[in-house]
Amino acid sequence: MIRSLSGTIIESCAEFVVIEIGGIGYKVAMPAHTHPALGESVRLYTHLAVRENALDLYGFITDDELAMFELLLTLPKIGPKSALQILSQADIKLLHTAIAKQDASYLAKMSGIGKKTAEKIILELKDKMHAFTRDDSPAPHIHSGDSDVLDALIALGYTQRDARDVLAVIAEDITETNARIKAALQILGK
Repeated sequence: MIRSLSGTIIESCAEFVVIEIGGIGYKVAMPAHTHPALGESVRLYTHLAVRENALDLYGFITDDELAMFELLLTLPKIGPKSALQILSQADIKLLHTAIAKQDASYLAKMSGIGKKTAEKIILELKDKMHAFTRDDSPAPHIHSGDSDVLDALIALGYTQRDARDVLAVIAEDITETNARIKAALQILGK
């Protein structure tokens, strides 16, 4: 199997990138918010999905993202496209924390995932999270309003990546949604 690819990004679309390695371009589906810049030299951690009529590569910037993707694939009725859709909308650390704390509200706010599906995902994954947990990276505190903060920052024109990055650095003692939005805007310089 193809476990990783190292090369240069030569094309980037909403659903995939093309990474050139030795004169060959590989189409790799990946979460939109993690797309590397054109011309950037990167290493992508990959999962090869084999179907009857296609071989699809799914790529991730970090090994943790790949591990979460493969963990999602263990769920009934979750295929590679659904798992990728979840990771395209979720911050990996917040997703991990939501599952560990059995907080279905974080998942339920994602497009295509209702409350019942979110609860099923948490029920199925809560006991499997030990394989994903790493001792060197403590899980961040998740706040119930963080998806609202994320939505507000995106509505104000910030990228999903910038919004997620700023959420990770807001002080944990700031818990109210409006206060977290104000803190995020101060950090972002507005």
